[in-house]
This record gives sequence, C-alpha cells and structure tokens, in this order.
Amino acid sequence: MASISIRNVIKRYGKGKQQLEVIHGVSAEVADGEFVVIVGPSGCGKSTLLRMVAGLEEISGGEIEIGGRVVNNLEPAERDIAMVFQNYALYPHMSVFQNMAYGLKIRKMPAAEIRERVNKAAGILELSQLLERRPRELSGGQRQRVAMGRAIVRAPQVFLFDEPLSNLDAKLRAQTRIEIQKLHRELGITSLFVTHDQVEAMTLAQRMLVMNAGVMEQFGTPEEVYHRPASTFVASFIGSPPMNLLKNAPGARAGTLMGVRPEHLDMADSGWPLRVETTELLGAERLLYGRLGDEQVIVRNEEGQHAVAVPDSMVHVRPREDRVHWFDSASGKRLAS
Repeated sequence: MASISIRNVIKRYGKGKQQLEVIHGVSAEVADGEFVVIVGPSGCGKSTLLRMVAGLEEISGGEIEIGGRVVNNLEPAERDIAMVFQNYALYPHMSVFQNMAYGLKIRKMPAAEIRERVNKAAGILELSQLLERRPRELSGGQRQRVAMGRAIVRAPQVFLFDEPLSNLDAKLRAQTRIEIQKLHRELGITSLFVTHDQVEAMTLAQRMLVMNAGVMEQFGTPEEVYHRPASTFVASFIGSPPMNLLKNAPGARAGTLMGVRPEHLDMADSGWPLRVETTELLGAERLLYGRLGDEQVIVRNEEGQHAVAVPDSMVHVRPREDRVHWFDSASGKRLAS
C-alpha cells in the first residue's frame, strides 16, 4: 500500500497560443489505505486527473508521488497501480479464471501462485463458482467483479477506478457499491474512485475531492462537504435536491447568498411565505416546490408530518438558524458564519 501526493498538478493540451489548460493546480494528500472519491460533472477534469496518476496522461506541471516516489516520468507499468475502467475490457474467448490470471501469466509468475491469487480474489468477490464461464455467460455486475478481480490479483499499491459502475442498472450499482466497500475494508488498499454520481461519492468515500472546471472546489469527508460546502458549486452539486441558494430571502445580507438545505426548512404558522407550485411524494418523504418572490424554494418533509399543500396555496416555512449557510455572491465562496 502507499500514500498519494498530488502537488499543484496542471494539465495543458496543445502548444503556443492554441494551448488549453484543463487542470488548474490541483493539490491533495491521500493517506495510505484511504478511499478517496473524485466527483464532479462531465468535463470537469476528474478522469484526466486520475489518468495522470495512472500515467496514461502526461503531467504538464506539478508532481505526483506514489508511495514516496515521484512518478511523473514513470510508465504506467512502473507505478505499481491497477485500474478498473467503465468498460470491463474482458477477453471474450477466455474464461473468468483466464481473464483474471492473464496479467500474472504475462509477468511469468509461477502457475501455483497464479492459481492461489486468482482463487483468493474469486473468493473475496464471490466468483468461485464462475471461474470456468466465459464473459458472455455473466451478468453486467459479474463482469465488473471479474474486472475488479483482475486488478486485485496484481496486489498493487493503489487501485484506480474510472466510473466503473456507469454501465450497470440502478439495482446492480447499489449492490456493487456494497461489494466495493467490503473489498476496501478487507484489502485496505489506497484507492481513487472517479464518478459523476454524488450518491456513489457520498456512500463510498472516506474523503471526497470535488472538481469543477478543472479546479478542486473542496476536499473533505462526505459529512464536511455536505454540511459545510466550500462554495455555491459544492452546495448545489452535492445533495439531492440541491441546497436552496437565495438572493432575496428575509434576513439575507447585502452581497451574499443565503443557503439552506431543503430538510432544514420547517413548516410553520408564520415565517417565509411560499406559494406552492407542486409537490412530489417520495415514499417516506415529500418535496414541496414553492416560490418566495421570484426565487424557487424546495422543502423536504417527512410524509405525514404536515397537511398536504396543494398547488397555488400559501404556506409558511422557517429555516433552522444553525443550519443557514452564507456565500459571497461574486466569488461563490463560503463566508464565515
């Protein structure tokens, strides 16, 4: 296992006047054995950052260190990492065992050790009964487990996951998230996991690195990112539905945005007057969409907590004072509160 140091890393494409910078000085320290999720919308640079750690993209500036070694100029095979991609990239003519063993065979590892490593990984991933099957005989979730098994048998210092669950349906994604959590608890290998899905990020991460347009907006635990977002981008990207960001809420300060999450607005007899637009029942909770002046406000309530509001009716809500956030309206950065 190994720690990862990302120090002021920059990525540029092109030359001269046509040069385009897509990663703008990202720095982060990943502890030995830590599971860090890099999350952000499409095009934010998260996969590019991961590929620079892997050695699949050249680094234009800064340093990346793995296990105490600066790896800027090392080939991927020299970095002692294993990568799991969005597409499984399994050999269709090979069995599960052969797919998992192939990399070790290329390295001319003794057959007995190969079998021992593959059997151990198969046991961890519940693939022991499938070792003789071909990929076409497997479900999507099973294929992804084979891809993870192929990485595990290499016993690398670092696992790199590039959106590995994107091709799975919702149920399989949830199941595979649980399997990845169990895998990390058992192996304890330092891991970087890229996703655009905030649910994956919140459930898998020990810490999250939130990217936006090539910039690291925040690096912290899921609890820190959710409860103390560093910017309006983080506040609106993390959380479903997103945080309410209001210019003209009662009590708002000049030049600031007030932020309050939907679950921190309580129905009341008096307070902010909202004109109800619509409601959504989501099983154990209900979302209310209303207007405070010309701004939309979303309120989350437990089902049955209050009488159902109907469209065009007026209701009142109050923010919990200890749950209000303040942001600079120009920069979007969090203000001390």
